[in-house]
Amino acid sequence: MAARARAASGQHAPTLERHAGINGELQPEEDTFELSMEDLSNFVVEGSPLTTPAWPTISDVHRALRPLQAEADRVGKQVEQFAETLDRLTNDTRGKPQNDCTHALKLVHSYRKIARSTVQYLREIHAPEKQEQASVRPESKTPNSYRDSAYSTATEDLERWQQEEQTWHLLGVMLQVQYPSSETQQVSSKGYPVRPSKEREINHYSSESDVWSRFLADDDQAWERHSVVEWLKTCAMESGPAIEEVVEKLETDADRGSGLCAHSWLYTKEAIKGQKRLRSWPQALAPDSPGIDASLRNADRSKSLVTQLDPDAATRQARGLEHQDENYERATWLACWEMVRRGQDWDSIRVWCQDRVESWRAIALCGDPRHHLSNDCTDPGSGAAAGWQSRALWRKVCALAAQSDGADKFEAAVYGAVSGHLPSMKKVCCSWNDYLFAHYNCQVLGAFDEYITRSFSNRLPNGLHDKAGLFNVNMTSANRAKSGNHLMTSMRELKTVSEEAKGPFKMLQGSLIGKTFDEFVRNNGALLFQTMSRLGRSKNYTRFLRSLEKAQAEGKVQALIKPDDYQIIRIVTHICLIFEGLGAARSKDVHSLGTENFLDAYISFLGSAGKQQLLPLYASFLSRERAISCMAREIRIVVEHGERQTMMRLMKQYKLDLPRVLNKQLRMSMKKSEDNEEKDPGYPKLSILDSKKLGEMRTIKNGFMGFSITDNQHDLINGFEWYLLLEDYWEETLAIGALLYRYLFKLAGSKGLAAAKEISKRVTFSTLCQRRGDSRSMKDGQAGKGQCVSKRSDTFQNLEQLVHALSALEAWQAEVKKKPRDLDMSSPMGKKWRDSLRKASESVEAHIQPLLRGWLQYSQDESEALELEQIREACLPEVLLAYTAILNYSSQYLSRSYLLKSMELGATIAAPDSDLAGCFVSSKRMPEMVDALAVTSMNMLVAEEYGIGNKKMSAKMGLWSSKGS
Repeated sequence: MAARARAASGQHAPTLERHAGINGELQPEEDTFELSMEDLSNFVVEGSPLTTPAWPTISDVHRALRPLQAEADRVGKQVEQFAETLDRLTNDTRGKPQNDCTHALKLVHSYRKIARSTVQYLREIHAPEKQEQASVRPESKTPNSYRDSAYSTATEDLERWQQEEQTWHLLGVMLQVQYPSSETQQVSSKGYPVRPSKEREINHYSSESDVWSRFLADDDQAWERHSVVEWLKTCAMESGPAIEEVVEKLETDADRGSGLCAHSWLYTKEAIKGQKRLRSWPQALAPDSPGIDASLRNADRSKSLVTQLDPDAATRQARGLEHQDENYERATWLACWEMVRRGQDWDSIRVWCQDRVESWRAIALCGDPRHHLSNDCTDPGSGAAAGWQSRALWRKVCALAAQSDGADKFEAAVYGAVSGHLPSMKKVCCSWNDYLFAHYNCQVLGAFDEYITRSFSNRLPNGLHDKAGLFNVNMTSANRAKSGNHLMTSMRELKTVSEEAKGPFKMLQGSLIGKTFDEFVRNNGALLFQTMSRLGRSKNYTRFLRSLEKAQAEGKVQALIKPDDYQIIRIVTHICLIFEGLGAARSKDVHSLGTENFLDAYISFLGSAGKQQLLPLYASFLSRERAISCMAREIRIVVEHGERQTMMRLMKQYKLDLPRVLNKQLRMSMKKSEDNEEKDPGYPKLSILDSKKLGEMRTIKNGFMGFSITDNQHDLINGFEWYLLLEDYWEETLAIGALLYRYLFKLAGSKGLAAAKEISKRVTFSTLCQRRGDSRSMKDGQAGKGQCVSKRSDTFQNLEQLVHALSALEAWQAEVKKKPRDLDMSSPMGKKWRDSLRKASESVEAHIQPLLRGWLQYSQDESEALELEQIREACLPEVLLAYTAILNYSSQYLSRSYLLKSMELGATIAAPDSDLAGCFVSSKRMPEMVDALAVTSMNMLVAEEYGIGNKKMSAKMGLWSSKGS
């Protein structure tokens, strides 16, 4: 498909410079989408916040996860089926010519089957509730009865899934109209219309069936509207209640039992018989019979009754029926209207009427030319076999009957449906579908009569179309819509269906019928735009947003799709992909941006709802830069190793640039963290030691590294862990790791130390070397000497060594804190504590050693060298002062050898080739080290005087012994 081709084009392995600069800094990428927040702040959407939400963190996702997960659990099977079908069929059609909709129809039909199976499942569960709702008469329904906003109850879910199934059916119909498939047999078997061929010639003697077929073959607009009418009939048949349920209320008021099979006007007939018995008249009563108006009246004496029982009596005599018979009459015509509205063929209607001894009603419907397509009636006496010349006249007669004053509104609607008389049908319309059916049915039949007039005028009765004759009937209303788009607009302004027409499903269906789907996607994609994360946007899209803002202020555009209406977002997303697969995007810049906004919103839903394995498939349809930004936003919540491996495999399968995705994710997380956290311009001094006391060595703070890791820092850690799975990106990984360490050390108040500690546990230098296949000894700290050594690896390893040293210092202080105040060192508990303290002290010593020579001495350039020197000045003096304090404390409980190590540290600092003294001098902390060494010297004298330690260790004191001097 087009979008996938764009996503796959130009994919290549990123170089080091694209991800990290020579200083290990992430370089800005050139983004196709750029929109300033100032531009976005001017874009106002009805009922939504004015600003774009900030880059979400993991906690943000988890807070939203419960409702989204519930939504995903409810429709999870369907979501996965949609993705599986999309993946399978798009792979089948890739590289194949898309001259027609054959392949697209397969996809549409699969989606329709998914929706239909869901409808059937929900219908079985909630049949009683739907039956109760269906008992309401159509004329008593309010616009709220058809509302299709986001529902929460199961019965409303059923209605929405019915709407979705109808939408997929409509899409297939419109595709077949606009991009007709060459495989007519396959299309017909799936329930989509197949246009009649022009090969069959018609002449003066051709039947009306042949003329109707040729009319549909010649007139493109008529064929399109006929297809929509047939779709509307199918919708009414499949989603509407049974006819018996529709007429139940009227049937009850008719007071003659169920079934409408009780011999016509029973109560009126009984009243007429009573009058005849009273008058002793053998002949039929007449309207002008003496005293008939006063004596022959209905039960409540409110009006005169008919004197005869033929079907035309009420109209001819301008008299009424008994109340029960009026309800019976209305129920019967309502049933006929429902059958016509649902597209039942004439034979079915005729059988229904015959069963009720009302055959004459079926005769009234035989003028519809479409009945020739649904049955081959061979009875010479039936209306279906009558010549089409009489049918044209019959339709005119039906139009006259539809506008007569005495006809019931459902009777008039039936005559209007047969003849194409719009005003009579509009009186019974109570839904968006009904109004669309009335208008399109009128237009199709009107166009057919015009076609007959042009092509076979000599076959029509004289005067049939005279403007001043008997048959001069206005078949349409004064404000008849001239186009599909105009009709959609007028229905949104119609009070009875305005709320329904403004719902997302009807707006979507209207855009397909009115051929404004591009505009629908463009406008609603822009409205969804501000609910997304902070992604770059393009300048041309900024101009479009401004024009959309103006149109919205003028009332021309409304917010149609809510950001949490995931069902409609899913539908629109897949329709966009189908149209792009057909090459149907007319305006590439704006249409593709709208499509990508819907894709982005749907991907966001899938990610938050735990459907991460579906993300690469949909991201592959995005443009390259948008796919990178979108996946960077979503992969941060994938934390399990197995899930990450699966995600990597899928991203590779769909040709997504994982290194650039990871780079983008870290850049945006760091940007979010910079916006929310205070950061010093330089590197803040570490704060490990407590305040100094006279005559005492300073102690270490408890938990100085902290325990709190912010959500943004968690995102950084999770993003960096992905690099463990990358192959052949070892140096880039080390450079980014070093950058993260430096970023965390730069946070004010040591707020990044806990996160740095977590990184040192989860992404270690030794693990990276092992994955590269090298075996470097991590004990000697000889940076720059090993097999996998580079300047980048030295920086990462040195910073990791610092974190390990800080962790050892913190762990040592935790052991000191465990010591009871009056602990007897000779007791078992005292011995156990000393053993723990010895291990902690040895761990500190081992982790301090790599910092004493050549630490952070390898840089790429002068700028990095300056930055690394700032880190050394901020960290080394405090760390070594803390180390001195530990050595002094340990000497009191373990051995005098720790005092010796302290003095040796001083010698190391003072050595001519040392790189430590400069850090103390630059940071102006050399006096503190001198004071610490002085305390060490005093402790050594005290230890020698009181014999602390053993003779073997005393012999090693050498120069530091007071007796030796």
